[in-house]
Amino acid sequence: MTIEWWYWVVGGVLLILLELAIPAFFVLWFGLGALLVGLLMLLAGALALTTQLLVWGLASLAMVALWFKVFRRDRHKTLIGTADGTVLGEVGLLVGAVEPFQRGKVRFQRPILGADEWACVAESAIAAGERVRVISVEGSFLKVAKA
Repeated sequence: MTIEWWYWVVGGVLLILLELAIPAFFVLWFGLGALLVGLLMLLAGALALTTQLLVWGLASLAMVALWFKVFRRDRHKTLIGTADGTVLGEVGLLVGAVEPFQRGKVRFQRPILGADEWACVAESAIAAGERVRVISVEGSFLKVAKA
């Protein structure tokens, strides 16, 4: 029994439809890889089974890699939901004085993690109007030190 080009097309369509039931956005790429093999076989004629499987595997993995490298870059301008490493070192203006074990308030020129004002804490007393640098994110507030 030989595998015809339309077997790959049907398999690819089924994998793409399976993506609707499994919302992981991962099975889609294997379905597109199968469609690519079906199209290649339609245009080029018969291919050996090992060649078909190799093309399918490489095309699928290449599409997965492309998805994670190109289409999933940091495109969010507000940085909502990003790791705290993206805000460490940001400098803001202290608008509410901060004392040890008490919270103050810091304002940034551009929104940090989706807001331009944040509650903050510091290890030492810092007066309002001072420039501060973010040294860590601790829950729902920022830990700052004099800049």
